[in-house]
Amino acid sequence: MTTSAPATSFTDPAAERTLERVAAALRANNFAVEILDDAAAARARVKDLIPEGASVFTGASETLRLSGIDEDINRSGRYDSVKARSVTMDRATQMAEIWRMIACPDVIVGSVAAVTETGSLVAASASGSQLAGYSGAAGRVIWIVGAQKVVPDLSTALRRIEDHCVPLENERAMEAYGVPSALNRVLVLNAEPHPGRGTVLLLREAIGF
Repeated sequence: MTTSAPATSFTDPAAERTLERVAAALRANNFAVEILDDAAAARARVKDLIPEGASVFTGASETLRLSGIDEDINRSGRYDSVKARSVTMDRATQMAEIWRMIACPDVIVGSVAAVTETGSLVAASASGSQLAGYSGAAGRVIWIVGAQKVVPDLSTALRRIEDHCVPLENERAMEAYGVPSALNRVLVLNAEPHPGRGTVLLLREAIGF
């Protein structure tokens, strides 16, 4: 008699040995990686990594909101916040300029929906606002990634997005904006062509979707 394997959990933090394996795979793909204990450590590290006065765009992220990183960047006055600037601009006449600011800041900070044990980062978006910066337009990228986002492979990453992330993001969008979210764009980053450009702060705790 056989039993089926248990369903993959998308909320449990990965074990330390798995995090070490993911970090090694990411480094082999030219991403800089640091394994940190928790969101507080990531919050402090982000302040070290971003020079004061740099132009910074933050992708929409529960990880950034819950950790306080979003507030640090967009409300502290320490940085040139792209979001703070863009809200003062006319979207009817300055939308192209807004998109250029979003795509090409000195630094973009965000998260991803999944990271594979083979060293790929997978991001999903309704608007795509963060994806140009992630993929190459921004000078530097910092991703803060909770340990529950580790998955074995790309197919599991896509299932995590569809089965776990999208329903939660849809609830958030309805509450925040009164409209549903949508899985309109998916970006897979298999490697970083410019070593040192992308930094992954991989946490031992679960945070975000």
